[in-house]
Amino acid sequence: MPQRWKITVIVLAVGGIVSTPLIWLLGSPDAGQLAGASIQAAVGIAALIWALFQRPEIPTRDTAVETGVVRASDGGKAVTGVKRTQVRSSGMARAEGTGNSAATGDGSSATSGIDYS
Repeated sequence: MPQRWKITVIVLAVGGIVSTPLIWLLGSPDAGQLAGASIQAAVGIAALIWALFQRPEIPTRDTAVETGVVRASDGGKAVTGVKRTQVRSSGMARAEGTGNSAATGDGSSATSGIDYS
């Protein structure tokens, strides 16, 4: 869970927990208000506990060193090194001494190093 979402959930949970006694302080609540306030407090406490136990995302660290030659032909795709997607990739990627790459034919691609596709 991203840190900003964790903070948002914690703030909303604390707001829900703190606002619950306000209902009781504003007058004499009837049974429905008391039940609603109890449910609100329980949900707020559950959300707070859930958010506190979420681990922060640990960025990945991908490394490729001296991976060699790569060839692709006839519409194929070849990657030697690190292949990452732009949507889900986080953290660092490093490629050293990955060598040559060659692609022949329509629609072929060859990557020696880091491929973001």
